[in-house]
Amino acid sequence: MATFVLRELRLRQYRNFAELELRFPPEGVAIIGENGSGKTNLLEAIGYLEIFRSFRGAPDEQLVRFGADAFHLRGRLGDSGSTREIAAAFESSRGKRKRVTIDGVEPDRIGDALGQLGAIIFSPSDVEIIRGSPAERRRFLDIVLSLNRPGYLVAVQRYRHVLRQRNAALRDPRGYPLEAWNTALVEAGSRIIANRMTWVSEYAAEFAAHYSRISGTALQGLMRYTPGLGRSSVETADPAAIAAAFESELQRVAQRERDRGMTLVGPHRDDLVFEMNNGTGPVDMRSYGSGGQVRTAAIALRLVEAETARTQRRLDPVILLDDVFAELDRPRSERIFELIDAQRPGQVILTAPKESDVMFGHAALPRWHIAHGHVES
Repeated sequence: MATFVLRELRLRQYRNFAELELRFPPEGVAIIGENGSGKTNLLEAIGYLEIFRSFRGAPDEQLVRFGADAFHLRGRLGDSGSTREIAAAFESSRGKRKRVTIDGVEPDRIGDALGQLGAIIFSPSDVEIIRGSPAERRRFLDIVLSLNRPGYLVAVQRYRHVLRQRNAALRDPRGYPLEAWNTALVEAGSRIIANRMTWVSEYAAEFAAHYSRISGTALQGLMRYTPGLGRSSVETADPAAIAAAFESELQRVAQRERDRGMTLVGPHRDDLVFEMNNGTGPVDMRSYGSGGQVRTAAIALRLVEAETARTQRRLDPVILLDDVFAELDRPRSERIFELIDAQRPGQVILTAPKESDVMFGHAALPRWHIAHGHVES
């Protein structure tokens, strides 16, 4: 099991930081500061070195500091025997060019550099994964599986490309035959559905266990996957069975797709459903979950993501906690810390508006303070 920790971080012209260089303790740090001081921006910069995009969904050009034309990020990682350097830059004035390097070498594709840090970000915005649109949940699945399942990112990129072409053909009044697009769509889409189905099957019980442990109640939290295959149902993650169902459904809705000018079935219409069950049957958490229940589900989901990294990539991830305990009661917060402790994290970097919000197991993290884009240790 690899245990990389973030040792150094350098920022230039990123968000509200003109220039910043930090050296992190191996156990991590608690960063204290008022809202608007730059706490979340700092964690966003660390997370950027994992997925090379903002975890808040902001486009790269919005990450460039006001008045500048480019940002630069550089992180140095280390374990007991080796070091690694990850760098990323984005220039808004030269065709919106992004450049990523690992130990000074630029990969053939940015996708090849994903997941080098092993960062898991817990954020208040995670409630949108549970309560937001299906697109939010598909985005979560795509990030987790792109980082942890070989070949998944390629399948997603291929599927999106073919989907755009097929939708354009459906809108074309000349009525192009769709067989060639159907073949490619089913091939890539079946791989996506199989991977999503397998992941949910493997981790649904763990999600339920985390939810119950955090909530401290008998209320069950449930996670299940619903493929976007219309009336066709699949009970197995076998890609051949999924492909057959996908092809059958495309034939069934062929005329409706022509009429509407869009592809109506496929993984772009999948959903990841979260439910609660108090013994009388499951109810949709989106509609009936309280604020605390939804936040509990979001944190349980991130704990599952962390366990996925441990299982699939054989690493202890860097845990980034962005003010996640401000709206939770103390007993629930303590149970979350116990769960994170039990997962043997390598490093924890957390933010909070005040010191009384900071605790981590029985060991106090070093305190840093942040204000107006400046950090004092």
